[in-house]
Amino acid sequence: MDTVSAEQRSRMMSRIASKNTQPELALRSLLHAAGYRYQLHGAMPARKSAAMRAEHPDIRLRGGKLPGSPDLVFTARDKVIFVNGCFWHGHDCPVGRRRPSSNTGYWNPKLDANIARDRRNRHDLASLGWESLTLWECELHSVEEVLRKTTGFLGPPRTAASS
Repeated sequence: MDTVSAEQRSRMMSRIASKNTQPELALRSLLHAAGYRYQLHGAMPARKSAAMRAEHPDIRLRGGKLPGSPDLVFTARDKVIFVNGCFWHGHDCPVGRRRPSSNTGYWNPKLDANIARDRRNRHDLASLGWESLTLWECELHSVEEVLRKTTGFLGPPRTAASS
């Protein structure tokens, strides 16, 4: 049984951000300080988007954005990073494994659909030739581990001389 009214629950849920979350901002700051440059929320240069549309007409690129609107896009590397909340995206950690016990007819299909959508978006990105990395909210507590994981995925930052 829910301990708050439907109106209060609706108000609380509406405040959950999907972009520019604290974990995402922390990662962006960390990567920028390390010398990486990126674009936000799936954005791509128009030329690259048009070429991908022509080559892959079966994959939807809404508004010139990559499938799933990845949080960080590294266009020169054809790599993206998603920063996912453990609960919303079904991570295999204590927070992600826990599902609400009330209103399961709503929550279970919703959370299962999120997981299926994430899987489909990663598949579409791979079909377009993009590599993706998912960082989970629970992983972002260790700055050293996050930096190690992201630099292993991205490779060294590019300097102005090597661009």
